Amino acid sequence: MPIISKLHILTVLIAAILIISPSTGFCDSLQEAKVQVNGKYIRLEFNEKLYSRVVAKFKEKKFIVGDFQPSEFITISGKEVTDFSIISQKTERLNDKTGQGQMYLITGKFEHLSKEITASVYDKFPYMVLLQVKYTNISDINLEVNKWVNNRYTIKAVKTKEDKPTFWSYQSGSYRNRPAWVLPLKAGFKQENYMGMNGTDYGGGTPISDVWQKDFGISVGHLEMVPKLVSLPVEMSQPDKAIVAVEYKINKVIKPGESLTTFRTFAAVHTGDYFQTLSEYRRFMITQGVKFKRPPKTAYEPIWCAWGYERNFTIEQIVNTLPMVKKLGYQWVVLDDGWQTAEGDWYLVKSKFPNGDEDMKKLVDKIHAEGLKAKLWWAPLSVDPGTDLIKNHPDFLLLNKDGSTQDISWWDAYYLCPAYPDVIEYTKQLVTKILKSWDFDGLKIDGQYLNAAPPCYNKAHKHNYPEESFEKMPEFFKAIYETALSIKPDAVVEICPCGTAYSFFTMPYMNQPVSSDPTSSWQIRLKGKTFKALMGPTTAYYGDHVELSDNKDDFASTVGVGGVIGTKFTWPVGAKKDSKIDLTVEKEKVWEKWMKIYTGKMLPWGVYLGGLYDIGFDRPEAHAIRKDSNMYYAFYADSWDGQVELRGLNEKIYNITDYVNQKYLGEVKGPTGKLKVSFDKYLLVEAKPKQ
Repeated sequence: MPIISKLHILTVLIAAILIISPSTGFCDSLQEAKVQVNGKYIRLEFNEKLYSRVVAKFKEKKFIVGDFQPSEFITISGKEVTDFSIISQKTERLNDKTGQGQMYLITGKFEHLSKEITASVYDKFPYMVLLQVKYTNISDINLEVNKWVNNRYTIKAVKTKEDKPTFWSYQSGSYRNRPAWVLPLKAGFKQENYMGMNGTDYGGGTPISDVWQKDFGISVGHLEMVPKLVSLPVEMSQPDKAIVAVEYKINKVIKPGESLTTFRTFAAVHTGDYFQTLSEYRRFMITQGVKFKRPPKTAYEPIWCAWGYERNFTIEQIVNTLPMVKKLGYQWVVLDDGWQTAEGDWYLVKSKFPNGDEDMKKLVDKIHAEGLKAKLWWAPLSVDPGTDLIKNHPDFLLLNKDGSTQDISWWDAYYLCPAYPDVIEYTKQLVTKILKSWDFDGLKIDGQYLNAAPPCYNKAHKHNYPEESFEKMPEFFKAIYETALSIKPDAVVEICPCGTAYSFFTMPYMNQPVSSDPTSSWQIRLKGKTFKALMGPTTAYYGDHVELSDNKDDFASTVGVGGVIGTKFTWPVGAKKDSKIDLTVEKEKVWEKWMKIYTGKMLPWGVYLGGLYDIGFDRPEAHAIRKDSNMYYAFYADSWDGQVELRGLNEKIYNITDYVNQKYLGEVKGPTGKLKVSFDKYLLVEAKPKQ
């Protein structure tokens, strides 16, 4: 008779219990809560099995987000362990670097496993509960852990009579198809939002998922100081229910007496859209040591990019366009992709720069002679096959577990390892050459692979663990940023990860985020709102080339959200064969008009008030900026004829002007002014206090 292992017996026992109490089942929503974790506006309630639910406690109304369900659990040998009996609970007062608050310690037990939940609420973060769970093996056998899950909640829809989407969501994963970050949910929707690689060169993001309906919303995420390989799935399995969670796959054996502790995660509630959650996340991370430098004034200056001439540009084309760039008021000139022989070597193309560095310096001098600043396109961490860099430094390469290289598809290149000190030193030397020897004033760092790197198994790097390459990606960009600013304190460092979801952990090491290859004006606006939340309400958000917007001329979408304007026009007409973005005489008048509007108002210097309007449910779509004593509003719709609300005013009378068309629209009284208007596409208005 074969010997049955203790582990097999335990696995069978777990499976049997799961059949009795499946993790997908819900308890009665009226079931009594045994433990309550109370913040000012949020409450977590736990029942006797340590299932939980979230209650949003707003001044006007209280919302039970969903039913009791397993929200924190662990998978052992492929079986979910969800049911724990409460053993004890206690409360302690908190006073640490985050601030004052309350900590709740809740302990439960399941057969050979104990579970300790540490839930913390802080006075300074009244919408948020922090959570960390420790599982301890109290048996005499090894336990194989496959995954842990925190903050898994089902959000039940509040019934409304309106024919609108039930839920809107903020999705944080990066994928090859470059989906929108903000979108309505439909029944059957599911996105994993894995923060690791979702393609050979697509991965990373900001570790938050948010789902909201008209009355309230909930978000979950992790609060670690470096990127982690978590997933933040969002699912709408039924028309009236959505699910969020934080999941971490792990293959770890915990021996008798050993413990496994999850990352610090959180749940937060809010009214309005996702802006509040992202703002609170940024504010919390600042208390943990994250620092954002104020952008220099140079980061707010409008941009002309030579990408209109694409890779086969000539120096003559660029130089001949400079007079028009200057005439229109653009202050930056970007030399884009095509100056280099290969990614990795970064030698100058001889047909364009026959005298090498001397010719590059001459080009920059010509740009400076026009009173303009120069920015250089660059794709760090990539290296083409057959380059001198690979031949001379094969140790620079990031290697997969099987010893293969990791592909970067767009350039048919490979990854360098961001955590390898020699790669960092090589990169710093390139930055020094670009800004010091060639005298550029800024960097356009480009590539869809820039949010994350896969685990590195190159033995030459002596990593403590393979995931170091993923976790230390932000340090790589920190080295670039600090080197650039040490040479030129007003240098502009733009990072453009080509439509992907951006990593929050890299944001402190750039001073100009960009809408990054938007596919519509909608994306320009939603990305502007997202960056104003994550990087601060006065961040120098660049709306990218206006030619990427609707009708290739929608400056209003960038201006209205407080963005920096830019263009890639070709000039004079015919300078590039078959160009579809020539600056014609008619276009010149439009470009000139919007430059006067942009420089006259300088809305990026104002404070973007993202909490005043819900980008999902408010119609028309609206954005607001406070600058000095004035308020600026931007409304967007295909066509609108009706009333709009001007929120966030003081208790004053305001004169309202359509500042694009210099048309007086009337007066309103704060705090919420109401105005009947009619417009197509957009309406940008200024509210000025009446004297």
